[in-house]
Amino acid sequence: MHELSNFGAFIRELRVGRNIPQRKVAAILDIDTSTLSKIERGERDANREMIKQIAEFFAIDQRKLLHSFLSDKIAKQLYIEPDSAEILHLAEEKVRYLKNIKSQQATINLK
Repeated sequence: MHELSNFGAFIRELRVGRNIPQRKVAAILDIDTSTLSKIERGERDANREMIKQIAEFFAIDQRKLLHSFLSDKIAKQLYIEPDSAEILHLAEEKVRYLKNIKSQQATINLK
């Protein structure tokens, strides 16, 4: 998977590369072929529940697929913001803070 390719394009590359029709992948995901087509073109977002199904179907790393999915969501939110780099930096700090709090709570609960 190319790190910068979007989630839908990556799914399409997998499907086309393995010569699998959209209807088969759509059936696995329990969605219409038109919905899958929109996801592949980036006109509609996939949902998190689809990640496991897609990873299993294509026998790929679920974690990497999840990273692609989530990074797409973040990028779509930030690309229109003039201060996207600063916002992303602040979000990273908040993630570290939240993980630290959760870690401290887990330590307290273990005692």
